Formats: sequence, C-alpha cells, structure tokens
Amino acid sequence: MAHGPRALITGASSGIGAAFARALAARGEDLVLVARSADRLTALAAELAAKHDIHVDVLPADLADPGSPDAIVAELAARSIEIGTLINNAGFGTNGEFASLDAAREREEVFVNVVALHQLTRVLLAPMVARGKGAIINVASTAAFQPIPYMATYGATKAFVLSFSEALAAEVRSQGVRVLALCPGQTETAFFAGMESARVGRARTPDQVVATALRALDRGQAVVIDGWMNYAMANSIRLAPRRLVTSIAARMQRPKGN
Repeated sequence: MAHGPRALITGASSGIGAAFARALAARGEDLVLVARSADRLTALAAELAAKHDIHVDVLPADLADPGSPDAIVAELAARSIEIGTLINNAGFGTNGEFASLDAAREREEVFVNVVALHQLTRVLLAPMVARGKGAIINVASTAAFQPIPYMATYGATKAFVLSFSEALAAEVRSQGVRVLALCPGQTETAFFAGMESARVGRARTPDQVVATALRALDRGQAVVIDGWMNYAMANSIRLAPRRLVTSIAARMQRPKGN
C-alpha cells in the first residue's frame, strides 16, 4: 500500500541530518533516511517510529558511488514511496593543498556534494511541480560566499549548491514548491574531525541549524544563514575586495606546518 509523500533526508545517520529527522518526525512527517551506515539508520528509524508513530524507511547508500542516486530513486519506486520534502544534507570536506590531495577523494567530494544532490533534485522535483506542492532544502555552507584556499573543492561545491538552489527557488516558487539553501557555519558535528585548521568561530548545534532552516522554509525564504555571527561575517565579505577576502581565508585555513 502506498503512503503519502514523505521527507527524504540524505546523510541522516548523524549530525544535521539526524537532527532534521528528529525535527520532522516530531512534526508527524513520515521519513526516508539515507546514509552509508545501515546500523545507525536502523536504530534511528526504530527510535523515531516508536516515539512519534510514523513510517520510517531506511535506504543505506554511499552517495560517492555514481550509481547511488539512480538506485535510490529505483528503490523509492519499488516501495511506492512519494517524496514531498527532499533534504540534501549529505556532504563532506577535504583540507590541504589541492595539488597534494588524493584525486579519488576529491572526485568523491564533488560527486557527493554536487552531482548526487543535483541528480536527486532533478528526479524528485518534477513530481513536486506536478502536484503543485513540495519542498527542497539543500545544505550549502557559509563557505559558499567566498573562495576557500586549502578547502578549494569544498568551497566550490557549496558555491554551486547556493547558486543552484537560489535559481531553482525562483523557477518553482509560483508552482507551489519551496527551495531553500541552508548555509551553516561551524557546527558541532564530526565534519571537522582531522581538520582543526578549518574551525572558525563558535560552533552551533545541529538542532539550532535545523530550527533555523525550518523557520526559513516556512517563511518561503530562498537562502538562510544560520547564526547571527555567521550572517554578519558572510555579508561583510561582500563589501571587501575579493582578493583580500581570499588572502584572509588562506591565512585562516592554511594547515598547521605549512
């Protein structure tokens, strides 16, 4: 038996993704959870289903695998699941001199942060437009607002997410679909493990980030920056010469010992 439209969350096993799952479950929304860790997803699904009396499906997938977006869509069709809300949260960053970073890992970063997000959005947006209702949250970053030396690939992928989401928001707003680019700054997640030089400012919690996102989505915003300090920093960058901004970012992000 087919259920009604659900919320699909990528990178749902921990951090911001798990916080989204808990927040939407508390709203009574049925969920589809996607991440690499089947064990973590299964545990979270059981917790949320029991606590909120909702349907939760688990789809273990590694979005670094080029075939994963198509496999996810095929599995949704096989289970007769419609998606009314898509949260593209999965992503990761690398830190160091680009010329010395692992090439395969850099390709995976582009695939997870950009290509998988792009493919899932393309396939799942069309039915939302046809229904005249739906929502997409694409998790970008405050890194989207300026080049980030020593995190060049990450910053570029998040700039794509920001631009792509803003454009889509303008395209589909009149068709009843909301698209939001969520731009967190430093957050209390495992993202910064092994990348201490990338930490800037005071960390926000995943719950704070998600609360910011859901308020902005309810208001119909196309872009939201989480936290007033992050907002001030992201907007002040626009007033400074781009070369100066990049130089400052390079000094802040340069790995120790370089």
